[in-house]
Amino acid sequence: MLDIALWTSMALVVAALLLNVYRLTIGPDMPDRILALDTMYVNSIALIVLMGLWLNTKTYFESALLIAMLGFISTVAVCKYLLRGDIIE
Repeated sequence: MLDIALWTSMALVVAALLLNVYRLTIGPDMPDRILALDTMYVNSIALIVLMGLWLNTKTYFESALLIAMLGFISTVAVCKYLLRGDIIE
């Protein structure tokens, strides 16, 4: 039963990633693209955690935490650049 749930959730997360790629390329303006990129970070974290559950190892959880930190910092940096024109004041 767990295998079916993992495969189903992995398929849905991959579908969400594909929809995010579509929004990233076709997005009408820059805030939509930034939001799609941020959502791709969250979906990739979910996919990595699901892979860690499927393979029963802890290293995937550590990599998911690292991607979460880098995703947050990069989203803040891009938003700050979009609003002010520079990252470092």
